[in-house]
Amino acid sequence: MSGAALGLEIVFVFFLALFLLHRYGDFKKQHRLVIVGTLLAWYLCFLIVFILPLDVSTTIYNRCKHAAANSSPLESNNTIGLYAATPVPSQHPCFKPWSYIPDGIMPVFWRVVYWTSQFLTWILLPFMQSYARSGGFSITGKIKTALIENAIYYGTYLLIFGAFLIYVAVNPHLHLEWNQLQTIGIAAANTWGLFLLVLLLGYGLVEIPRSYWNGAKRGYLLMKTYFKTAKLMTEKADAEEALEDVMEEVCKVNESIKYNHPLRKCVDTILKKCPTEYQEKMGRNMDDYEDFDEKRNTYPSEKSLVKLHKQVIYSVQRHRRTQVQWQILLEQAFYLEDVAKNETSATHQFVHTFQSPEPENRFIQYFYNPTVEWYWECLLRPWFYRILAVVLSIFSVIVVWSECTFFSTTPVLSLFAVFIQLAEKTYNYIYIEIACFLSIFFLSICVYSTVFRIRVFNYYYLASHHQTDAYSLLFSGMLFCRLTPPLCLNFLGLTHMDSSISHQNTQPTAYTSIMGSMKVLSFIADGFYIYYPMLVVILCIATYFSLGTRCLNLLGFQQFMGDNDMTSDLVDEGKELIRREKRKRQRQEEGENRRREWKERYGHNREDSTRNRNVHIDPKESNFSDISANRSSKYTRANNRTERDRIELLQDAEPLDFNAAAFTDDPLESESERYQPGGRYLSMSHCRIFDDV
Repeated sequence: MSGAALGLEIVFVFFLALFLLHRYGDFKKQHRLVIVGTLLAWYLCFLIVFILPLDVSTTIYNRCKHAAANSSPLESNNTIGLYAATPVPSQHPCFKPWSYIPDGIMPVFWRVVYWTSQFLTWILLPFMQSYARSGGFSITGKIKTALIENAIYYGTYLLIFGAFLIYVAVNPHLHLEWNQLQTIGIAAANTWGLFLLVLLLGYGLVEIPRSYWNGAKRGYLLMKTYFKTAKLMTEKADAEEALEDVMEEVCKVNESIKYNHPLRKCVDTILKKCPTEYQEKMGRNMDDYEDFDEKRNTYPSEKSLVKLHKQVIYSVQRHRRTQVQWQILLEQAFYLEDVAKNETSATHQFVHTFQSPEPENRFIQYFYNPTVEWYWECLLRPWFYRILAVVLSIFSVIVVWSECTFFSTTPVLSLFAVFIQLAEKTYNYIYIEIACFLSIFFLSICVYSTVFRIRVFNYYYLASHHQTDAYSLLFSGMLFCRLTPPLCLNFLGLTHMDSSISHQNTQPTAYTSIMGSMKVLSFIADGFYIYYPMLVVILCIATYFSLGTRCLNLLGFQQFMGDNDMTSDLVDEGKELIRREKRKRQRQEEGENRRREWKERYGHNREDSTRNRNVHIDPKESNFSDISANRSSKYTRANNRTERDRIELLQDAEPLDFNAAAFTDDPLESESERYQPGGRYLSMSHCRIFDDV
C-alpha cells in the first residue's frame, strides 16, 4: 500500500476538480487555455487539501521512528514489552501506517505543487484574464493588450523587490542567501493570503450553519426565492436593454463599413459573436457594392471596433446567463410551492404541478417514488437540515476557540491539537488522518464556499449551469492558489504540527519544510501569524448580526432581510411574477393537451373518411374537383393566411382570471367591487413595475 493512497487521491481529486469546472464552465464555448488554466489551479489547490493528512500521518510515524532509534537499549526493551501485541516487523512500537509515503517523495511533490500554483496565481492567470477580456481581433493584439494592462501589476512587484534588494546590498549587517530570499517571498505571499483568508473564514463559519438552519424553516426558502426572482427580473431587463443598445451600435457599424473596407473582417468577427436572431436581421451588407472611398463618410477606428467587440462579448454572455438563471429560478420556485402545498397532503404522495421536461432515470423513479419524495421533502429534510446545522455550529465553535488559543503550548488549549496528540500517543493513524481530513475539509468548505458565493457587481460572479465567464473562472483560480497555502499553514498551526508554533525541536512536516524557517522574519512569525487570526471572532460576530448585509442595504444594494420594507415589497413582486409565469405555463400545457386529445379523437376518423372518399370518387368528378381546387386556391390563400393569424392571436391571448368567490347575484355589487374609487379597476390596482416586461 506504499504510495497507493497518494495515487488514488491524485486521481480522485482530478475528477472532482473536473466535475466542478464542468458545472460552472462551458467546455464547448470557452477557450481551451482558459479551461486548462482554471482546471490546473483548482486541481492543485484541492490536491493540497486532500494530501496534507497523509503528510501528517507520515510525519508522526517518522517522529516515532527517530525517537525509537535515539532511545537507550533499556528503554527500547521496556517499550517492546509494552507494545508486544502490535504486529511490527521491527523491534520498536512504531509501525507503518497504511498510507505511508516513502522518504523523499513528499518534499519533491510539495515543491512542484506549491511553485506551480504560485506561478499560476501571480504570473500566468492574471495575463490570461486580460487576454480573455480583450476585444482584439488577433492573437498579437490580445497579447499586446494583456501586457499593457498587466504592466502596472507586474511593475509594482518588481519595484518592491528591487528596493528590497538595494536595501540588503547597502546594509552591511544583512547577508541574505538565496534560501532566505525564497523564504521572504513565501512569507509575503502567505501574509497576503492569510489577510484574505480570515475575512472569508469569519463569514463562512457563521453563514454556512445558518443557511442550513434557515433552510429547515417553513416558507423561508420560498420567500427568499421570491426575493431572488424580483432581483433577477431587474437584472434580466437590464441585460436585455444593454444587449439591444450594443446591437444597435453593431447595426450602425455594419451599415457604414462596406464589403471592401479594410475593417470589414473585424465587423464580421463581431457579427459572429452576436445572437443568431440579430445576425439574421443584420446580414452581411453584401448588396451594396459602392467603394468606401467614393463617399467621404466617417468610419469607426480599429480601437472603437475593439471596444465594441469587448462590449458584445460581455453583453451576450450576461444576457445568456440571466436567461438561463431565470428558467432555473422558475423551476425552483415551482418546486418549493409544490412542497408547501404537499405538506398538508393526507395521501402522503408528492404531487408536482408541472412534470419535468426531461425523462427521469428508471432507477431513480423506482427508489425515489412520490411516497419517498413526500417523506423526504415534507418530513425528513427539515430535521436533517437542523441536525446538520447543529453539527456545523459545533465545528465552527471549535475552530473559533482554536484560532484564539493555538499559540498556547503549555497547557495545550487548541482542541485540534488535543485530538491529534491523543491519537499520536496510541499511533492510531486512521483516526489521525480522518480527524485531519475533517478539520481541513471544514475549513476549506468555509473559505471556498465564500469564494463561490461572493459577487463583485458583474465583474466576478461564479454562476452554475455553465454560465460563468472566462474572467470569473480565472479569477477564482487565482483566489484558490493564494488562499490554499496559508490555509494549510493555519491548519498545521492549529494542530501544533508546525514547529514555529509549538516551539518544539521535532521533525516538521514535508509541507512546512518547503516553506523555510520563518525566523528570518520574526515579526511575521511571532506576531502576525499568531495574533491576526484572532480577528475571526470579530468577523463572526459581525456576520451573526448581519452587519455587512445591513450596510449593503443602506448603500442601495438590496439584500434579503426579513424585517425590511424593501424586502417585503420585493417578495410580493417576486410572488406576482411567479404567479404569472405559472399561469402562462399552465395555459401552454392545457393547449398542448387539447391538441393532443383532438388528434387522438378526430385524427384517425378524418384519415379514414378522406381515404374512403378518395376510393369512391368518380374520375370526372375528381378532375373537376382538382380544377376547382386549383382555381379556388389562388383566391383563398390570402384569406387562409389571415384566418391562421387570427387563430394564433386568439390562442396567444391571455384569458381573464375568474375567481369563483367574486361572483355575486347582484350585478351592481359586482360592478362596484370591480371598479374602485379614483377611476381604476381592481385588476389594475395590483400592477407592478415589471408587468410590461
